[in-house]
Parts: sequence; C-alpha cells; structure tokens
Amino acid sequence: MKYMMLIFQNTAAAEAMSEEEMGVLQNEAGEIWQELVKTGEWVSGAGLASPSQAKAIRVRGGVAAVTDGPFSEAKEQLAGICVFETETLERAVEIAQRWPDARYWGVELREVLGEAEG
Repeated sequence: MKYMMLIFQNTAAAEAMSEEEMGVLQNEAGEIWQELVKTGEWVSGAGLASPSQAKAIRVRGGVAAVTDGPFSEAKEQLAGICVFETETLERAVEIAQRWPDARYWGVELREVLGEAEG
C-alpha cells in the first residue's frame, strides 16, 4: 500500500533552530530516506517553500479569492511530503514515528487511495 506522510513544522521554531540543529534533523531524515530507497519502499517526496510564499485560493459563487500566505492559522504548517509503499500499515507507522519532525512538530500519515494517470 502507498502512504503519504505530511510533514508539519512550526516555521518560527524551525527558523530559531541553529544551523547545527537543523543539520542534524536534515541528516536524520536523509538517513531514513536512503534506507527507504535501498528497501524499494521510497516512491517520492519533496520539501515545500515557506508558508509565507503560499497562495490560498477559494472560489465561492464562481468568484475566486486569492490571498497571500497559508489559509490555515495553525502554528504548524505543511513543510513537505513523502510517499512510500509498504507491505503493512504498521511499517508505514514505524517509518513515520522515526521521522525527526514527528519529535519536534508532527507528521500525518494517509493511505493513497488512487493515482491520476498523466
């Protein structure tokens, strides 16, 4: 089964981390990524630009409203995604629990139900 892991960060807290602290976090995530590549479980993933660069779009009554920044007013914003394919939900949860952002902010795991063909 394919799973998408949504990675959340508190932008202010992440920016307050030292270069060394952020490097440790990124290296740890990189080690997990390499493991998933080696096991064939890695499908894809990417980090996202700062929430300050986001555009929120809402269409109501046929009229589009485009605003700067994320729509959500939560302290934690979506910072990246990973897609991996595992034999079991338990394995997917194990991967998500090890992801370093889960210790600092949080991750959300969802099964991918289908894929659009290009």
